[in-house]
Amino acid sequence: METKNLIIRESIFSDCQFFADWESNPVVSDFFTIDDDRDYESVVKEYIDCDRQDKFLQMTLTLKPSEGPIGRLVISNINERNDSLKIARIYIADPQNRNKGYGKEAMKKILEYAFLNLHMERVTVTTFPKNKAAEHLLDSLGFTNEGVLRNAGKKNGRYMDLLLKSMIRAEYLDSRQ
Repeated sequence: METKNLIIRESIFSDCQFFADWESNPVVSDFFTIDDDRDYESVVKEYIDCDRQDKFLQMTLTLKPSEGPIGRLVISNINERNDSLKIARIYIADPQNRNKGYGKEAMKKILEYAFLNLHMERVTVTTFPKNKAAEHLLDSLGFTNEGVLRNAGKKNGRYMDLLLKSMIRAEYLDSRQ
């Protein structure tokens, strides 16, 4: 998939080194249910586990024209019976590439893919309630608050509340007009 500034491609095994470096950095991991002791081995195990399942898509965000990796996107809970999926993780890793609209650009393309190519009816995403940047991005894209999922995530052995947001196909189609 391509946007003006990005190529969004399926992740490959060699991307795990980038993911491990990025996800061990608190700048990236603070707002995810990623433990602080995350290392290359745990990233590889997760990558292989997800790769074996039909309910996951692992994507790498690359910047044009160099196609150098700058972020990650993971789709989970792909449910063809209910036509729904969850955007489980999306981030732009390097702070120098943040606040340039790349995350929004990637999300718009993934929503297009979910609703128009996969014919999903519902897309959900969760975030930590204190992640105001993510909440602002999701709101700007048209996601609706569904509520707080109490103790729905775990980070460093502690349960965390997650804010659940969703978008349905009609809302997506209305937002394109």
